[in-house]
This record gives sequence, structure tokens and C-alpha cells, in this order.
Amino acid sequence: MENISPRDPLTQRVIGLAIAVHRELGPGLLESAYEECLCFELKQAGIAYSRQMPLAIVYKGVRLDCGYRLDIVVQRELIIEVKAVSTC
Repeated sequence: MENISPRDPLTQRVIGLAIAVHRELGPGLLESAYEECLCFELKQAGIAYSRQMPLAIVYKGVRLDCGYRLDIVVQRELIIEVKAVSTC
């Protein structure tokens, strides 16, 4: 059996907050609603975050702005991409 290390404490906290949002709202809303509520929870928990952070790519040595945005970046070390489905 492989030795699997425990989850990072920050990741565990954020997953717990995301689960709380899902339990409260349920499925079927737009991603923007879940993002807004998760950011509310992060703020309430005192966890630093940034929303809709631009992310450029470097292609053949050239920095290109492709319009890609990271939904939420937590404490400059954890990227959250919010997804929504119509049913569970």
C-alpha cells in the first residue's frame, strides 16, 4: 500500500467551505453564484483570496494574454476553478 500524505490544511479548509456552500445552495445555479458565496465564506473564515486573476501564458518565449482568468486564488498558493452542474 502506498504511503499517502494527508491533505494540506489550507486545502482541507477550502474544501470544507466549498462543501458548505454546495450544501446550502444545492445544484443548478450559475458558477458566478457559487463563486460569490465561496468568496463570502473565505472572507468570513479570514482566508486571503483574489478573484478572477488574469493568467498569461508564455509561448515560444513570448508572453501572450489569452484572456484566461483563474476563478479564485487562495493565499497565492491554491487555485480554485469553480464548476457547476444542473443536478447532482
